[in-house]
Amino acid sequence: MGLATGNSPTGMYKYLAKAANTGEFDSSKIRSYNLDEYIGLPGENAQQRLMHHESYCYFMIQKFFGLLKHKFIETSLPYGALIDQKRLVKELETHTGDWKKIGVNAGKSIVIKSNASSEYLAWIRSEVLMGYARKIRKAGGIDIQIIGVGGRGHVGFHESGIPFSGSRVMLVELDDNTVTNAIADGHFQSKQECPQYAVSMGAELVYEAMTVVLLANGERKVEPVAESLLGDPTHDIPISYGQIYAKKGGDLIYVLDKVAASGLLSNKAVLKKKGVKIEVV
Repeated sequence: MGLATGNSPTGMYKYLAKAANTGEFDSSKIRSYNLDEYIGLPGENAQQRLMHHESYCYFMIQKFFGLLKHKFIETSLPYGALIDQKRLVKELETHTGDWKKIGVNAGKSIVIKSNASSEYLAWIRSEVLMGYARKIRKAGGIDIQIIGVGGRGHVGFHESGIPFSGSRVMLVELDDNTVTNAIADGHFQSKQECPQYAVSMGAELVYEAMTVVLLANGERKVEPVAESLLGDPTHDIPISYGQIYAKKGGDLIYVLDKVAASGLLSNKAVLKKKGVKIEVV
């Protein structure tokens, strides 16, 4: 299973934990891989950063893993906690020829070159980014991937404007709006405390799963959800990659409340023409 954090999947996690604990399926036969993790959480070492109350590792323990009577075979998150943000920034500033930023909006993917002279940046590329992708591939890939959607159609920290190509596991410089929202929502007290980077699966890897289930609710999700299916695929709306995925035979399912679905429900003819099936419950 591929898993996401945030408000959208928390109800589903409670349901799944209850189903597992009452014997509807065997949770001890599952491996899980999360979409993303922060770099730069407060803490003197990786362990403290990993168990910070705003880490996605901590979120998953609280909202899902800790509810299970029989634990998964293995639970994995991107290795963001292993990276020291201060050292990362220093290495990026010192070795400007080792990397480049890509993306047309505020959030950028930091692409580290294969021949990076910085040992630290080379380690991040090989072991943190490529290492997580290798781990998923070695396990046979993901059968079912759960995702939410950000306000501008991003999935994980694959921010709006980051190209699809080369987006398997990325080092991301966070969008200023993402940081501002994290502070406004009370997760962090200031910009100085808030992480500025993250490690994240990108659309290329997310949409390699056999089945992708997107969960969304509320007014803020109406526009990106509608644009992801009604328009053409564009990296401005990362979840629009789902159209490419579905055309290749992927099983794409949206589970929406009536508010988040309103933009789609008012364009049923377009969806029918694209082969999208609608079930209202």
